[in-house]
Order: sequence, then structure tokens, then C-alpha cells
Amino acid sequence: MIARIWHGTTKATDYEAYTTFMKEVAIPDYQQIAGLVKLSFLRRIEGDIAHFTLITYWTDLEAIRQFAGADYEVAKYYPRDRDYLLEFERTVRHFEVFAEE
Repeated sequence: MIARIWHGTTKATDYEAYTTFMKEVAIPDYQQIAGLVKLSFLRRIEGDIAHFTLITYWTDLEAIRQFAGADYEVAKYYPRDRDYLLEFERTVRHFEVFAEE
């Protein structure tokens, strides 16, 4: 299993709005891809900045390519992300999951 980790930031004032956007648009997009095992959507506020981390778990790299495209290490963004995100990190990180409970 492969874990794919994405991180983004918004203004703290956009915390709830971006959460709603992720629940309504991004998460359903992930869920329609065969090979998605599960996902964890994390958030926290630090001062004026809200941090969002999305960890998705996939059966293999081919499943990730079905979601992200051939260059699967490049982060995938949605047009409405421009309304919220303060920066666009170019890449995501992938890790092999070797143990879980």
C-alpha cells in the first residue's frame, strides 16, 4: 500500500469554507478512483494560517496514476483552490506503508 501526502495552507478565516470545499469536491473525486483504500483529512490553525494535510492510501502506484496522471508526484489542484490556497506546493510525498493496525 502507498500513502500519498498533500499539504496546503489557507487564511485562518477560510478554515471552514475550505473544509466544506474539500468535503464536497475533492474527497468525492478521490473516492471515485478504484484503488483508493482510505483517506485521512487533517486540519489545524496556527495563528492566521490554516494548515490542511490530506493522506490518501492506495493499493499501488497504478491506482495513484489513475487519480493524478502519469507524473503522479505532481500535486493535483482544483480550479476553486485558487479561491483559498495561499501557495501551491508543486509535489506531494509518497511512502510505502509497511505496517498498520
